[in-house]
Amino acid sequence: MVSVPGASMRESFAAAATELFIGHDRVAIVLAEISAQYFERAVAHDRSRAVNVGIAEAAMVGVAAGFAMEGFHPIAHSLGPFMAERPFEQLKLDFGYQGLGGTFVGSGASYDYASEGATHHAAGDVGAMLTIPRMQVLSPGHGTEVESLLRATFDNAAPTYVRTSLATNDEPHDVAPGRLEVLRRGSGATVVTFGPTLSRTVAASEGSDVTIAYATSVAPFDDEGLRALVGDRPHVIAVEPWYEGTTAPVLTRALGDLPTRYSFIGVPRRFVHEYGTWPEIDADVGLDVAGIRSRIAALSLTEHPSP
Repeated sequence: MVSVPGASMRESFAAAATELFIGHDRVAIVLAEISAQYFERAVAHDRSRAVNVGIAEAAMVGVAAGFAMEGFHPIAHSLGPFMAERPFEQLKLDFGYQGLGGTFVGSGASYDYASEGATHHAAGDVGAMLTIPRMQVLSPGHGTEVESLLRATFDNAAPTYVRTSLATNDEPHDVAPGRLEVLRRGSGATVVTFGPTLSRTVAASEGSDVTIAYATSVAPFDDEGLRALVGDRPHVIAVEPWYEGTTAPVLTRALGDLPTRYSFIGVPRRFVHEYGTWPEIDADVGLDVAGIRSRIAALSLTEHPSP
């Protein structure tokens, strides 16, 4: 493991990807200018497998597909909107349709770069990736988890989107693709919190008799784990760092035959016109501790309405 305490998710990813690149001669790294400074050691090691195509995201995915067709495992990286949305057609056709495997890492979601406007926002990235058959979608909540998930899915022959952000949880957890971790059990609703929303959700739930489960894996998702956890408590609240309701098809597939009520706390489905830091935008859209606490409290009250 190469995780450095205090490192950002992007730094942790770059360090782990570089170690994989140096340790495995069938790994390729493809960039579109973003974060090139983090991969200088990889380029110095073997520039034939570490390619920077410039500001040309569709070409980045196309080059990655070429590596994959030649038996390499490509790792491509850019900011969220430039990794998941701008080259979406190439991801769908070059990797999804052709059945190729590769790792695609997006940084800065949903609005880490809020001051740059909608071109740099990516609250819809996970929703877009979930429409591509076979695409795995991972949302680590800490730099150490980025490395764990990257290594766990490395060279698994599936296209895998890894979503990173400046927002992180207070501490890492032992995470794995397709596994739900239970942090607290209560008699009320089951709260499923994704990626970097965990710490704030735990803080927001103080005093609420809810169950809290942590997910870093959207696809594959721990269907059986959620079914066992929900039991006869038919209310699931998802706290998600992307457009609210994005995980609706994931949760309903897991619990489809159960009479379940679903609620979603996430980024409102509107354009964010506010400017500021990501914590300021979180507060504006209700994804800070106070906003989540208010929403959970209101939803919990409706479970047992007054006669």
